[in-house]
Amino acid sequence: MRCSWLGRTSATGCLSRIIGEAIRLVLAKGGVGETYNIGGRNEKQNIEIVRTICSIFDEYDPVVPHHKLITFVQDRPGHDRRYAIDASKIERELSWQPLETFESGIRKTIEWYLANAEWTRGVVTGSYRRWMALQYSL
Repeated sequence: MRCSWLGRTSATGCLSRIIGEAIRLVLAKGGVGETYNIGGRNEKQNIEIVRTICSIFDEYDPVVPHHKLITFVQDRPGHDRRYAIDASKIERELSWQPLETFESGIRKTIEWYLANAEWTRGVVTGSYRRWMALQYSL
Protein backbone atom coordinates (compact mmCIF):
# COMPACT_ATOMS: atom_id res chain seq x y z
CA MET A 1 0.00 0.00 0.00
CA ARG A 2 1.29 3.42 -0.89
CA CYS A 3 0.78 6.35 1.43
CA SER A 4 1.83 9.85 0.46
CA TRP A 5 3.75 12.46 2.44
CA LEU A 6 4.38 10.28 5.46
CA GLY A 7 0.64 9.86 5.79
CA ARG A 8 -0.05 13.37 7.09
CA THR A 9 -2.56 14.36 4.43
CA SER A 10 -6.08 14.25 5.82
CA ALA A 11 -9.43 13.66 4.21
CA THR A 12 -13.07 13.16 4.99
CA GLY A 13 -14.86 10.22 3.43
CA CYS A 14 -18.39 8.98 2.97
CA LEU A 15 -19.85 5.85 1.39
CA SER A 16 -21.54 6.54 -1.94
CA ARG A 17 -24.78 5.03 -0.60
CA ILE A 18 -24.77 7.60 2.22
CA ILE A 19 -24.10 10.41 -0.24
CA GLY A 20 -27.06 9.18 -2.32
CA GLU A 21 -29.30 9.28 0.75
CA ALA A 22 -28.19 12.85 1.47
CA ILE A 23 -28.85 13.91 -2.12
CA ARG A 24 -32.36 12.47 -1.93
CA LEU A 25 -32.93 14.47 1.26
CA VAL A 26 -31.66 17.68 -0.37
CA LEU A 27 -33.94 17.12 -3.37
CA ALA A 28 -36.94 16.53 -1.11
CA LYS A 29 -36.37 19.17 1.58
CA GLY A 30 -33.50 21.42 0.56
CA GLY A 31 -33.93 25.05 -0.35
CA VAL A 32 -34.07 25.97 -4.04
CA GLY A 33 -30.68 27.32 -5.11
CA GLU A 34 -29.04 26.29 -1.83
CA THR A 35 -25.74 24.40 -1.63
CA TYR A 36 -25.20 21.60 0.88
CA ASN A 37 -21.89 19.89 1.62
CA ILE A 38 -22.17 16.21 2.45
CA GLY A 39 -19.56 14.85 4.83
CA GLY A 40 -19.09 12.21 7.43
CA ARG A 41 -17.45 14.19 10.24
CA ASN A 42 -14.67 11.65 10.16
CA GLU A 43 -11.50 13.45 9.13
CA LYS A 44 -8.56 11.07 9.27
CA GLN A 45 -4.92 11.25 8.29
CA ASN A 46 -4.06 9.04 5.34
CA ILE A 47 -1.80 6.84 7.46
CA GLU A 48 -4.65 6.21 9.89
CA ILE A 49 -6.88 5.10 7.01
CA VAL A 50 -4.16 2.83 5.61
CA ARG A 51 -3.50 1.29 9.04
CA THR A 52 -7.23 0.67 9.51
CA ILE A 53 -7.39 -1.10 6.13
CA CYS A 54 -4.32 -3.19 7.04
CA SER A 55 -5.84 -4.12 10.38
CA ILE A 56 -9.06 -5.31 8.72
CA PHE A 57 -7.09 -7.34 6.17
CA ASP A 58 -5.13 -8.89 9.05
CA GLU A 59 -8.43 -10.32 10.34
CA TYR A 60 -8.97 -12.11 7.02
CA ASP A 61 -5.37 -13.09 6.28
CA PRO A 62 -3.17 -12.91 9.41
CA VAL A 63 -0.12 -14.64 7.90
CA VAL A 64 1.88 -11.45 7.32
CA PRO A 65 1.01 -8.20 9.15
CA HIS A 66 -0.33 -5.99 6.38
CA HIS A 67 1.16 -2.83 7.90
CA LYS A 68 4.54 -4.16 6.73
CA LEU A 69 3.31 -3.59 3.17
CA ILE A 70 3.04 0.20 3.64
CA THR A 71 5.49 2.27 1.63
CA PHE A 72 5.66 6.03 1.66
CA VAL A 73 5.85 7.94 -1.60
CA GLN A 74 6.40 11.58 -2.38
CA ASP A 75 3.37 13.75 -2.97
CA ARG A 76 2.63 15.01 -6.44
CA PRO A 77 3.44 18.71 -6.93
CA GLY A 78 0.68 20.94 -5.61
CA HIS A 79 -0.85 18.15 -3.50
CA ASP A 80 -3.24 19.54 -0.88
CA ARG A 81 -2.54 18.63 2.73
CA ARG A 82 -6.18 18.54 3.70
CA TYR A 83 -9.44 17.58 2.03
CA ALA A 84 -12.25 18.32 4.44
CA ILE A 85 -15.93 19.10 4.19
CA ASP A 86 -17.95 21.29 6.53
CA ALA A 87 -21.30 19.50 6.58
CA SER A 88 -22.79 21.62 9.36
CA LYS A 89 -25.37 23.29 7.07
CA ILE A 90 -27.02 20.03 5.93
CA GLU A 91 -26.89 18.75 9.50
CA ARG A 92 -28.43 21.93 10.90
CA GLU A 93 -31.01 22.76 8.23
CA LEU A 94 -32.07 19.26 7.14
CA SER A 95 -31.18 17.28 10.29
CA TRP A 96 -28.97 14.98 8.20
CA GLN A 97 -26.46 12.63 9.80
CA PRO A 98 -24.49 9.86 8.08
CA LEU A 99 -25.80 6.41 8.96
CA GLU A 100 -22.31 4.90 8.98
CA THR A 101 -19.14 5.69 10.87
CA PHE A 102 -15.82 5.64 9.06
CA GLU A 103 -15.00 2.35 10.75
CA SER A 104 -18.24 0.58 9.79
CA GLY A 105 -18.16 2.01 6.27
CA ILE A 106 -14.55 1.06 5.50
CA ARG A 107 -15.19 -2.45 6.84
CA LYS A 108 -18.27 -2.86 4.59
CA THR A 109 -16.30 -1.54 1.61
CA ILE A 110 -13.45 -4.02 2.17
CA GLU A 111 -15.90 -6.89 2.70
CA TRP A 112 -17.63 -5.99 -0.58
CA TYR A 113 -14.35 -6.09 -2.51
CA LEU A 114 -13.39 -9.41 -0.91
CA ALA A 115 -16.81 -10.88 -1.73
CA ASN A 116 -16.58 -9.60 -5.33
CA ALA A 117 -13.08 -10.73 -6.24
CA GLU A 118 -14.07 -11.51 -9.85
CA TRP A 119 -15.26 -7.93 -10.37
CA THR A 120 -12.06 -6.61 -8.80
CA ARG A 121 -9.92 -8.81 -11.07
CA GLY A 122 -11.79 -7.41 -14.08
CA VAL A 123 -10.89 -3.88 -13.05
CA VAL A 124 -7.26 -4.74 -12.34
CA THR A 125 -6.77 -6.64 -15.61
CA GLY A 126 -8.85 -4.22 -17.68
CA SER A 127 -11.13 -7.01 -18.93
CA TYR A 128 -14.18 -5.01 -17.86
CA ARG A 129 -13.49 -2.75 -20.85
CA ARG A 130 -14.44 -5.58 -23.21
CA TRP A 131 -17.72 -6.07 -21.34
CA MET A 132 -18.42 -2.31 -21.47
CA ALA A 133 -17.66 -2.20 -25.20
CA LEU A 134 -19.95 -5.16 -25.83
CA GLN A 135 -22.81 -3.77 -23.74
CA TYR A 136 -22.59 -0.17 -24.85
CA SER A 137 -21.07 -0.44 -28.34
CA LEU A 138 -18.07 1.65 -27.34
